[in-house]
Amino acid sequence: MFDFINISVIDIIDITLVGLLIYQMVRIMRGTSVFNIFTGILLIYLMWIVVKALNMKLLSSILGQILGVGVVALIVIFQPEIRRFLLHLGSRYLSSSRNNFFTRVLLGKSDKEMQATSLDEVAQACRRMGETRTGALIVLQHNSSLEFVTETGDRIDAAVNRRLIENIFYKNTPLHDGAMVINGDRIVAARCTLPIVDNPNIPPQYGMRHRAAVSITQDTDADAVVVSEETGNISFVSGGEMKTITSISELKLSIENSYRKDN
Repeated sequence: MFDFINISVIDIIDITLVGLLIYQMVRIMRGTSVFNIFTGILLIYLMWIVVKALNMKLLSSILGQILGVGVVALIVIFQPEIRRFLLHLGSRYLSSSRNNFFTRVLLGKSDKEMQATSLDEVAQACRRMGETRTGALIVLQHNSSLEFVTETGDRIDAAVNRRLIENIFYKNTPLHDGAMVINGDRIVAARCTLPIVDNPNIPPQYGMRHRAAVSITQDTDADAVVVSEETGNISFVSGGEMKTITSISELKLSIENSYRKDN
């Protein structure tokens, strides 16, 4: 008689969850130098399993010690990726439409929509900055907390106003370098530093503003508007995807739809 491995429903769920976890980690690290480090550690782990099965005690002990101490090193090395992974879970899943009850009622979070007047102020400011080729990066906050971003800049807490936006991003002002965060009808902060991750899919002609916009929209449910200093072109970034804006009406529609995507 042959002995068969008993696989229960719990085992299948366990394997599926581990597979999804590995898939998400690989997807986040893919295309970065950290992926090579992860591959090297995985190879050391597989080698340790082999030498342990062959009862090679000395080599098994050495590799076991390396892997044991390496847990602390992994936390340090992969700290940005771990942060991104947790932000991805909190932003993409808890802020999705099927979880609106959880985010809006149980957690008390709400997406502060931008009123038509404020939306027009942002669009007109971007149009003007595009004409004068004034570089700008505006982050539109939704459900995800951007406290880790706003704390890197200067608090503004002012009503959305086109002249204020233009003045902040004017080249000779102290606040022009960095991102502006807008929540609803309020300018929360300016001169904010955004996390930038390696992404091989971003065309090389795009600068740091565009890369920062892609990164923040990948890590959170926020959207971003970028005005290129070199070309004056306006781009709208959502979910890590960049779209070139051809008219102010298109920009207004993109911003308006960004506040409806979770409803």
